[in-house]
Amino acid sequence: MSTVAIIVIVVAVLIVAAMILAYSRKAAEKKELARTQVQAKQDDVQHHRGRADERRAEADLAEERAKRARAEAELDEARAEDREQELDGSVGERETERR
Repeated sequence: MSTVAIIVIVVAVLIVAAMILAYSRKAAEKKELARTQVQAKQDDVQHHRGRADERRAEADLAEERAKRARAEAELDEARAEDREQELDGSVGERETERR
Protein backbone atom coordinates (compact mmCIF):
# COMPACT_ATOMS: atom_id res chain seq x y z
CA MET A 1 0.00 0.00 0.00
CA SER A 2 1.07 3.46 -0.56
CA THR A 3 1.76 5.92 2.17
CA VAL A 4 -1.10 8.13 1.00
CA ALA A 5 -3.58 5.25 1.30
CA ILE A 6 -2.42 4.49 4.86
CA ILE A 7 -2.71 8.16 5.83
CA VAL A 8 -6.24 8.32 4.36
CA ILE A 9 -7.25 5.16 6.26
CA VAL A 10 -5.80 6.49 9.54
CA VAL A 11 -7.53 9.86 9.06
CA ALA A 12 -10.84 8.08 8.27
CA VAL A 13 -10.50 5.90 11.39
CA LEU A 14 -9.76 8.99 13.49
CA ILE A 15 -12.80 10.78 12.05
CA VAL A 16 -15.03 7.76 12.75
CA ALA A 17 -13.62 7.50 16.29
CA ALA A 18 -14.27 11.21 16.85
CA MET A 19 -17.85 10.81 15.58
CA ILE A 20 -18.46 7.82 17.88
CA LEU A 21 -17.05 9.75 20.84
CA ALA A 22 -19.20 12.78 20.04
CA TYR A 23 -22.31 10.59 19.71
CA SER A 24 -21.62 8.85 23.02
CA ARG A 25 -21.15 12.20 24.79
CA LYS A 26 -24.36 13.51 23.29
CA ALA A 27 -26.23 10.38 24.40
CA ALA A 28 -24.80 10.70 27.90
CA GLU A 29 -25.85 14.36 28.07
CA LYS A 30 -29.38 13.42 26.95
CA LYS A 31 -29.59 10.76 29.67
CA GLU A 32 -28.37 13.21 32.30
CA LEU A 33 -30.88 15.82 31.12
CA ALA A 34 -33.66 13.24 31.28
CA ARG A 35 -32.65 12.27 34.84
CA THR A 36 -32.59 15.92 35.85
CA GLN A 37 -36.02 16.52 34.37
CA VAL A 38 -37.47 13.47 36.12
CA GLN A 39 -35.98 14.62 39.43
CA ALA A 40 -37.38 18.12 38.90
CA LYS A 41 -40.84 16.69 38.22
CA GLN A 42 -40.62 14.50 41.32
CA ASP A 43 -39.61 17.53 43.38
CA ASP A 44 -42.53 19.45 41.91
CA VAL A 45 -44.93 16.65 42.84
CA GLN A 46 -43.59 16.60 46.40
CA HIS A 47 -43.89 20.38 46.62
CA HIS A 48 -47.52 20.35 45.48
CA ARG A 49 -48.40 17.49 47.82
CA GLY A 50 -46.79 19.35 50.71
CA ARG A 51 -48.75 22.50 49.90
CA ALA A 52 -51.95 20.48 49.63
CA ASP A 53 -51.30 19.01 53.07
CA GLU A 54 -50.65 22.49 54.48
CA ARG A 55 -53.87 23.79 52.95
CA ARG A 56 -55.84 20.86 54.35
CA ALA A 57 -54.41 21.55 57.80
CA GLU A 58 -55.28 25.24 57.49
CA ALA A 59 -58.81 24.34 56.39
CA ASP A 60 -59.21 21.96 59.31
CA LEU A 61 -58.00 24.65 61.70
CA ALA A 62 -60.36 27.22 60.18
CA GLU A 63 -63.22 24.75 60.46
CA GLU A 64 -62.42 24.18 64.13
CA ARG A 65 -62.24 27.94 64.73
CA ALA A 66 -65.61 28.39 63.03
CA LYS A 67 -67.15 25.70 65.25
CA ARG A 68 -65.76 27.40 68.35
CA ALA A 69 -66.98 30.81 67.20
CA ARG A 70 -70.42 29.34 66.52
CA ALA A 71 -70.51 27.77 70.00
CA GLU A 72 -69.40 31.05 71.60
CA ALA A 73 -72.08 32.94 69.68
CA GLU A 74 -74.72 30.49 70.89
CA LEU A 75 -73.43 30.85 74.45
CA ASP A 76 -73.56 34.65 74.16
CA GLU A 77 -77.09 34.42 72.81
CA ALA A 78 -78.11 32.18 75.74
CA ARG A 79 -76.54 34.65 78.18
CA ALA A 80 -78.37 37.52 76.50
CA GLU A 81 -81.67 35.66 76.81
CA ASP A 82 -80.95 34.95 80.49
CA ARG A 83 -80.21 38.62 81.15
CA GLU A 84 -83.28 39.64 79.23
CA GLN A 85 -85.42 37.31 81.32
CA GLU A 86 -83.82 38.70 84.46
CA LEU A 87 -84.69 42.20 83.27
CA ASP A 88 -88.24 41.19 82.40
CA GLY A 89 -88.59 39.56 85.81
CA SER A 90 -87.24 42.56 87.71
CA VAL A 91 -89.40 44.98 85.72
CA GLY A 92 -92.46 42.86 86.52
CA GLU A 93 -91.58 42.90 90.22
CA ARG A 94 -91.18 46.67 90.20
CA GLU A 95 -94.53 47.18 88.57
CA THR A 96 -96.14 44.89 91.16
CA GLU A 97 -94.48 46.84 93.99
CA ARG A 98 -95.76 50.18 92.61
CA ARG A 99 -99.36 49.01 92.56
